[in-house]
Amino acid sequence: MASGMESPRSPLSDSKKKGEVWPVWKLVLIALPQLSVQVLWGFIGPHSAPYMQHLGAGAVLATLNNVAGPITGFFTGPIVGATSDSLTSKFGRRRPVILTGLVSLWIAGMLFAGAEHIFPLNQCGAMGPAAVLEGNGANATKATNAPRRLSEAEPDVVPCTALFFAAPMYWVMDVTINILQTPHRALVADLASPDQQVPMQVVFVFMMSIGNFLAFSIMQIYEKPVDHMIELMFGICLLNTVCVAIQFSVARERPLNKAGAPKQSFCSPVLNVAEAVKHSPCLLYQLAGVQCLVWIGNTAWNLYSAQWFTQAVFQGAEHAGKGTEEYNNYVEGNAAFSFGGQMKSVLQLISSLVIIAILLKTTIRPRLVYAPCIFIGTVVSLLAAFVVGHAGGFAQLCLILSIMPETGSFAIPFGLVATLNARAAREGKLVSTALQMALLNCCVVIGQQICTIILALIQSQMSLEKALPLVFMVAAVAQGFGGIGALFLNDAPPGEDSEEETEADAEEGTDADAENSGEAKTAPAQGE
Repeated sequence: MASGMESPRSPLSDSKKKGEVWPVWKLVLIALPQLSVQVLWGFIGPHSAPYMQHLGAGAVLATLNNVAGPITGFFTGPIVGATSDSLTSKFGRRRPVILTGLVSLWIAGMLFAGAEHIFPLNQCGAMGPAAVLEGNGANATKATNAPRRLSEAEPDVVPCTALFFAAPMYWVMDVTINILQTPHRALVADLASPDQQVPMQVVFVFMMSIGNFLAFSIMQIYEKPVDHMIELMFGICLLNTVCVAIQFSVARERPLNKAGAPKQSFCSPVLNVAEAVKHSPCLLYQLAGVQCLVWIGNTAWNLYSAQWFTQAVFQGAEHAGKGTEEYNNYVEGNAAFSFGGQMKSVLQLISSLVIIAILLKTTIRPRLVYAPCIFIGTVVSLLAAFVVGHAGGFAQLCLILSIMPETGSFAIPFGLVATLNARAAREGKLVSTALQMALLNCCVVIGQQICTIILALIQSQMSLEKALPLVFMVAAVAQGFGGIGALFLNDAPPGEDSEEETEADAEEGTDADAENSGEAKTAPAQGE
């Protein structure tokens, strides 16, 4: 590895060489913060664009602001992973980073959610966001001096300053979430034994399913969650604090030896990322491509299915006056989306347990489990694009089944990387578990970025109601190719690879001995 990349042998493999095995229940508690992080993602994802519109942004701008997560995640994840791997704090490598992420989340999250409370609501003239970006693409209207009415409580006003503050703060908040979540998997991977690696990565999916269920349950507290962002964000930040406190009370880390740790320059994390890519196993490159394709489809469901329910399926409007048909349709669509999301979380939980059983109790290769999960997503995306229409129950069924590619994408690829790195650490090789997992997350955010940009481009030509079914078509195509790619993953157990390499080396050695023997026999004749 490049300068600054510390091997997990110090202290990871040292503890495993001594036979230290953590009880599974302790590892589960250490993984608990993934639940609270997922509550945050599960809530903020589908409500980020509606919240921007609530503050006065047009639909296209609200969608484009969602590129914050992919862009910040692409850079933040690997850098945080590299920094965490080489951190020499006396408190360990992972926990100081997690604490930094938690504190910064409180600050950025509350500022984002409280934007309209921090800044007074003021009238927007022709240059206000609602006036400039009113409408969607072909349906957009020219700027007028008549600001849009947001609610009966504040008639004829648009919080301009709040929008201009909240939009960049959303980017800052995404950075803090990535700082908080990146070390969680690596901390568990550090402490788990090789046999516990894949099951513990699936436990993360188990935690995420519970987190998703809680997130969708939170959405049912209020008819319009975007009107109560600061209260909901406070509760979510508090939940993250409790989960991290439990994690810290259980986890123990052995700090890296400062004397033996190489000095790092400011650019070391970036150089470490490049070095990790260069020396990563071939399987990581294969997984990277599949992850990117799969998450184009996952993003369509995770970020935009709420708007699909409320505006396309149920034909509601968030800004409609209370008591109107459009308002009631919006509330009904949000309720249907929330309930469908809860059932989606239940399926995620069940499917996680099934995947655990298959990986532990059978000899079925991971790729043969992953590919069918992806193809299910392909089918439901096609149904959402061409068949659902205004059928609310059918839309809920598609939403529920859409979780299968996500379940597979978090359980299987990360588990394979953790297993490969644990074996490499035992063999004395330099590895970076956190960094390689962060690189997989980079591929996730690339898929998110592609999906968001495609939807924004479509919205520039038509209304959001018509654009959303088209983005599901894109999701179906991407996941179709992703499923095919998963079938060709080189997921042969490392033991088999090692045996094949050993046999090949032995054959080469035999051939070499034979050649040397032949040369030895002919040498006297040449001498004569």
